[in-house]
Amino acid sequence: MLDRRGKCHGVALCSPHSEIQLRLLDRRDTVPDASWWRERIAACATRREGIDATAWRLVHGEGDALPSLIVDRYDRWLVVQLLSAGLETQRHLVLDALADVCRPDGILLRNDVPVRRREKLDEEVALARGSVPETVEVREGAIRYLAAPWTGQKTGAFLDQRPNRILAGQLARPGGTALDCFTYHGSFALHLAARAGRVTALDSSAEALDRGRQNARLNKFDNLDWVEGDVFEILRAWEREKRRFDTIVVDPPAFAKNRSSVPQAVKGYREVNLRAMRLLAAGGRLLTASCSFHVSRDLFLAMLRDAAADSGRQLVLTDTLGQGVDHPEIVTIPETGYLKGAVLTAVD
Repeated sequence: MLDRRGKCHGVALCSPHSEIQLRLLDRRDTVPDASWWRERIAACATRREGIDATAWRLVHGEGDALPSLIVDRYDRWLVVQLLSAGLETQRHLVLDALADVCRPDGILLRNDVPVRRREKLDEEVALARGSVPETVEVREGAIRYLAAPWTGQKTGAFLDQRPNRILAGQLARPGGTALDCFTYHGSFALHLAARAGRVTALDSSAEALDRGRQNARLNKFDNLDWVEGDVFEILRAWEREKRRFDTIVVDPPAFAKNRSSVPQAVKGYREVNLRAMRLLAAGGRLLTASCSFHVSRDLFLAMLRDAAADSGRQLVLTDTLGQGVDHPEIVTIPETGYLKGAVLTAVD
């Protein structure tokens, strides 16, 4: 990129059909060749050293100064997303660098995302290198679960909540009761089950609950109850029954897909958190989160204040949560930070 005087301001990926036509790669006057890509990806790998898991995000797009590139590691395999036309021109260099740095058994392209349509790119799920199994057993702290690189949500699992799932397990009352709302494959529920006496895992998808049961068997847990149904309706029914849980997790899918849906999304977040607050036992803890980028942290916390005010409970904000270190957030690029959460304790 040159200014009117011919001075170089950096090197960028160009996507002529995109809303974002230029994505900065380097502020130096350089060429992103094979060695450049190897150095950048090796630096990403170094920043992830010490993560207590076998599955994590290796490259988080702009958060790692590699815009529109997502790379997730599942044990010995990599799953990659190329999310811009500019990056697509670098496909072979990126894949070669990943192979050189990570030495994976296989690399899968999960380019089945709508954003590629806006870049005039085809959507695809394709094997790029080696072989990648349908399911991969991964470890997260002491918990194991099955990821599905070819067919699962995102690139096979939700990796951004890893530290918060481990925290939930630490928050669970030993021998107590726990509830995981929107459990999906049971990721939070499994961590809760390692400490709680009994865990209820709630989701509307029978298929997701079946995978959760598999994960429970993998960890030799027999203290989970898998409940299929509408979370909102079930929580209201349990409130009428005056059920109580020592630990509750509320981690719903993104309610706000765009700016126009934010008001309705906030109502949904407020409703489900209000019901969860009323189901907390005295001294119980609620870990709640939102992955909706369009719902800001301030708006999320304001929603929790409103829900707490209407709950009739006295609740203390004991922690605020975000993304793991493998999902770095750049302060000046809000798009890199979308996950926010909180831990509330009922003191009444």
